[in-house]
Amino acid sequence: MVDVPHRRPVRAVRLRPVGDGELELQYRVVHGYRRAFRMAGEGPPLVLIHGIGDSSATWAELIPDLARTHTVIAPDLLGHGASDKPRADYSVAAYANGVRDLLTALGIESATLVGHSLGGGVAMQFAYQFPERTERLILVSAGGVGREVNPVLRLVSLPGAHLMLSTLQLPGMRLQVGLAVRLMKLLDTDLGQDAPDLLNLVDALPDETSRNAFIRTLRAVVDWRGQVVTMLDRCYLTEGMPTMLLWGDRDSVVPVRHAFGAHEAMPGSRLEIFEGAGHFPFHSDPTRFVSLVEDFTASTAPADWSREHWRELLVEGRPGTSAGRPDTARNREVERDMREASERSAT
Repeated sequence: MVDVPHRRPVRAVRLRPVGDGELELQYRVVHGYRRAFRMAGEGPPLVLIHGIGDSSATWAELIPDLARTHTVIAPDLLGHGASDKPRADYSVAAYANGVRDLLTALGIESATLVGHSLGGGVAMQFAYQFPERTERLILVSAGGVGREVNPVLRLVSLPGAHLMLSTLQLPGMRLQVGLAVRLMKLLDTDLGQDAPDLLNLVDALPDETSRNAFIRTLRAVVDWRGQVVTMLDRCYLTEGMPTMLLWGDRDSVVPVRHAFGAHEAMPGSRLEIFEGAGHFPFHSDPTRFVSLVEDFTASTAPADWSREHWRELLVEGRPGTSAGRPDTARNREVERDMREASERSAT
């Protein structure tokens, strides 16, 4: 683990209880589309961005604890949860714009971003597009690093995915899938660690509109070969921005080796591995997750962005990946991913 430099003593905070009413969904219309979100607490803003097919409900059990010291905003991304699901642009860049616009409508100028899976890619894209509004990055099993991704997601990106997803809603299919999930857990497979959460994502696609939005989102980031966009080639721009990576060592969706690759590419980043956890470490060990987030936000100063520093980083460019570094297997993997990144960059 490498800590972010210049860590400060943990500040004294005033804890406040969170009422049940604060956890209920709220709505705001932005650009004519209804955006659902949860907002609770007081203090420095903390934005929780869920993964593909998921919603703000994935954070529900954590929000009360985090909201004791933060203003927590957990949106349902467009096409997800209770937000509208139009035929629209579901790229990570569009999602970053949507998060910016919702925060602006809520009167929040800057925040610490916590992104899970696809939400991690959105958080990284937000930091790239709007660095002046990003105080810290906390990336949880984030997409957008290496090409590898669970084969099921690659399969769903292919033609015919609508039919495949719709068959999961047929009578009796839920029971069969449930039996398969229990078998995977019984056999102690990595996929078995994530299967219950992934099954919940299937339940969140009850109609054609939801399935269409899911597939459009997936195809924006995954094809038959794997993940198609990355921020790996621009991770050097996070220099000076406190960044923490949280990953389960049994992640069946985005392999844990991506955590080490991102950690290598992000100067001064902090890496925390959840042993025995899958793709949802904040579900596996919520107490540790909350503790890490609270410690990280309390002991680091928000990023001090400047146009001059940003320009210097861009002009200098991404540091070489081999000069002065030992020829280890991990470094060779990082270099390979960097080369692939040039083909998969998203602006």
